[in-house]
Amino acid sequence: MNYTSMLRALVCGAGIALLGSAQAQDSAACTPDWTMSDAQLQGRWTASIEGQPGSLSLELGPHPEWQGTVKGYILRGDARLPMVGDVNQGAVTLEESADGVHITGTWLGQVVAASCGREIRGDYLPGEEARPLPFVLRKLPREHSEPGTPPYSPR
Repeated sequence: MNYTSMLRALVCGAGIALLGSAQAQDSAACTPDWTMSDAQLQGRWTASIEGQPGSLSLELGPHPEWQGTVKGYILRGDARLPMVGDVNQGAVTLEESADGVHITGTWLGQVVAASCGREIRGDYLPGEEARPLPFVLRKLPREHSEPGTPPYSPR
Protein backbone atom coordinates (compact mmCIF):
# COMPACT_ATOMS: atom_id res chain seq x y z
CA MET A 1 0.00 0.00 0.00
CA ASN A 2 1.47 3.36 -0.98
CA TYR A 3 1.35 6.62 0.96
CA THR A 4 -1.69 7.99 -0.94
CA SER A 5 -3.72 4.84 -0.31
CA MET A 6 -2.82 4.90 3.38
CA LEU A 7 -3.81 8.56 3.63
CA ARG A 8 -7.17 7.88 1.95
CA ALA A 9 -7.84 4.96 4.30
CA LEU A 10 -6.96 7.10 7.32
CA VAL A 11 -9.22 9.99 6.21
CA CYS A 12 -12.08 7.60 5.44
CA GLY A 13 -11.73 5.90 8.82
CA ALA A 14 -11.66 9.24 10.63
CA GLY A 15 -14.81 10.33 8.79
CA ILE A 16 -16.64 7.16 9.78
CA ALA A 17 -15.54 7.60 13.41
CA LEU A 18 -16.76 11.21 13.46
CA LEU A 19 -20.11 10.20 11.95
CA GLY A 20 -20.55 7.49 14.58
CA SER A 21 -19.63 9.96 17.32
CA ALA A 22 -22.16 12.52 16.04
CA GLN A 23 -24.89 9.88 15.88
CA ALA A 24 -24.10 8.77 19.43
CA GLN A 25 -24.28 12.38 20.65
CA ASP A 26 -27.65 12.84 18.89
CA SER A 27 -29.00 9.70 20.59
CA ALA A 28 -27.62 10.76 23.97
CA ALA A 29 -29.38 14.15 23.70
CA CYS A 30 -32.80 12.51 24.05
CA THR A 31 -33.68 11.75 27.66
CA PRO A 32 -36.39 9.27 28.73
CA ASP A 33 -38.62 12.13 29.95
CA TRP A 34 -38.28 14.09 26.68
CA THR A 35 -41.52 15.43 25.17
CA MET A 36 -42.25 17.12 21.85
CA SER A 37 -43.04 20.84 21.84
CA ASP A 38 -43.50 23.56 19.23
CA ALA A 39 -39.79 24.43 19.59
CA GLN A 40 -38.84 21.03 18.10
CA LEU A 41 -41.12 21.68 15.10
CA GLN A 42 -39.09 24.76 14.20
CA GLY A 43 -36.58 24.20 11.43
CA ARG A 44 -36.36 22.57 8.02
CA TRP A 45 -37.99 19.25 7.26
CA THR A 46 -38.26 16.87 4.33
CA ALA A 47 -41.55 15.06 3.80
CA SER A 48 -42.72 12.07 1.82
CA ILE A 49 -46.35 11.10 1.29
CA GLU A 50 -47.23 7.54 0.29
CA GLY A 51 -48.41 7.38 -3.31
CA GLN A 52 -47.03 10.81 -4.23
CA PRO A 53 -43.80 11.11 -6.20
CA GLY A 54 -40.73 12.86 -4.82
CA SER A 55 -40.27 14.64 -1.55
CA LEU A 56 -41.46 17.97 -0.19
CA SER A 57 -39.67 20.61 1.85
CA LEU A 58 -41.05 22.40 4.88
CA GLU A 59 -39.66 25.31 6.85
CA LEU A 60 -41.26 26.20 10.17
CA GLY A 61 -40.54 28.86 12.76
CA PRO A 62 -42.28 30.46 15.72
CA HIS A 63 -45.66 31.93 14.87
CA PRO A 64 -45.40 35.72 15.22
CA GLU A 65 -48.92 36.05 16.69
CA TRP A 66 -49.79 32.81 18.50
CA GLN A 67 -47.39 31.62 21.17
CA GLY A 68 -46.83 27.87 21.24
CA THR A 69 -47.52 27.41 17.53
CA VAL A 70 -45.42 27.41 14.37
CA LYS A 71 -45.78 29.16 11.04
CA GLY A 72 -43.95 28.62 7.80
CA TYR A 73 -44.40 27.06 4.42
CA ILE A 74 -44.29 23.89 2.40
CA LEU A 75 -42.75 23.74 -1.07
CA ARG A 76 -44.85 21.78 -3.58
CA GLY A 77 -43.10 22.01 -6.91
CA ASP A 78 -42.88 25.73 -7.67
CA ALA A 79 -45.62 26.58 -5.16
CA ARG A 80 -44.76 27.91 -1.71
CA LEU A 81 -47.83 27.27 0.44
CA PRO A 82 -48.39 28.77 3.91
CA MET A 83 -48.41 26.31 6.80
CA VAL A 84 -49.22 26.55 10.51
CA GLY A 85 -49.13 23.94 13.24
CA ASP A 86 -48.80 22.94 16.84
CA VAL A 87 -48.09 20.11 19.23
CA ASN A 88 -50.71 19.04 21.75
CA GLN A 89 -49.80 16.28 24.22
CA GLY A 90 -47.35 14.79 21.72
CA ALA A 91 -49.73 14.94 18.74
CA VAL A 92 -48.49 17.07 15.83
CA THR A 93 -50.98 18.95 13.66
CA LEU A 94 -49.90 20.92 10.58
CA GLU A 95 -52.27 22.69 8.20
CA GLU A 96 -51.37 23.98 4.74
CA SER A 97 -53.29 26.33 2.50
CA ALA A 98 -53.15 26.72 -1.29
CA ASP A 99 -54.71 30.20 -1.12
CA GLY A 100 -53.56 31.43 2.30
CA VAL A 101 -57.14 31.37 3.63
CA HIS A 102 -58.66 27.88 3.39
CA ILE A 103 -57.10 24.69 4.73
CA THR A 104 -56.26 22.44 1.79
CA GLY A 105 -54.18 19.81 3.58
CA THR A 106 -53.87 18.55 7.15
CA TRP A 107 -50.98 16.56 8.61
CA LEU A 108 -51.78 14.57 11.78
CA GLY A 109 -48.85 12.72 13.27
CA GLN A 110 -46.89 11.41 16.22
CA VAL A 111 -43.18 11.63 16.96
CA VAL A 112 -41.37 8.35 16.31
CA ALA A 113 -40.15 6.90 19.61
CA ALA A 114 -36.44 7.52 20.29
CA SER A 115 -36.16 10.03 17.39
CA CYS A 116 -36.13 12.97 19.86
CA GLY A 117 -38.49 14.89 17.60
CA ARG A 118 -36.51 14.37 14.39
CA GLU A 119 -39.04 12.03 12.75
CA ILE A 120 -42.82 12.29 12.66
CA ARG A 121 -45.19 9.76 11.08
CA GLY A 122 -48.89 10.00 10.55
CA ASP A 123 -51.66 10.67 8.05
CA TYR A 124 -51.90 13.43 5.47
CA LEU A 125 -55.46 14.46 4.58
CA PRO A 126 -55.46 16.28 1.22
CA GLY A 127 -59.08 17.41 1.62
CA GLU A 128 -62.21 16.88 3.66
CA GLU A 129 -63.46 13.87 1.69
CA ALA A 130 -60.07 12.40 0.69
CA ARG A 131 -58.70 9.22 2.22
CA PRO A 132 -55.71 9.66 4.55
CA LEU A 133 -52.26 9.01 3.10
CA PRO A 134 -49.36 7.93 5.35
CA PHE A 135 -46.53 10.45 5.60
CA VAL A 136 -43.05 10.70 7.09
CA LEU A 137 -41.43 13.99 8.14
CA ARG A 138 -37.69 14.04 8.83
CA LYS A 139 -35.94 17.04 10.33
CA LEU A 140 -32.89 18.25 8.46
CA PRO A 141 -29.72 18.99 10.43
CA ARG A 142 -28.81 22.66 10.79
CA GLU A 143 -25.98 22.34 8.27
CA HIS A 144 -28.63 21.85 5.56
CA SER A 145 -29.78 25.43 6.09
CA GLU A 146 -28.87 27.92 3.41
CA PRO A 147 -25.85 30.03 4.39
CA GLY A 148 -26.73 33.45 5.73
CA THR A 149 -30.43 32.75 6.25
CA PRO A 150 -32.14 32.67 9.64
CA PRO A 151 -33.82 29.43 10.72
CA TYR A 152 -37.14 30.87 9.56
CA SER A 153 -38.15 33.99 7.70
CA PRO A 154 -41.89 34.67 7.29
CA ARG A 155 -42.98 35.77 3.84
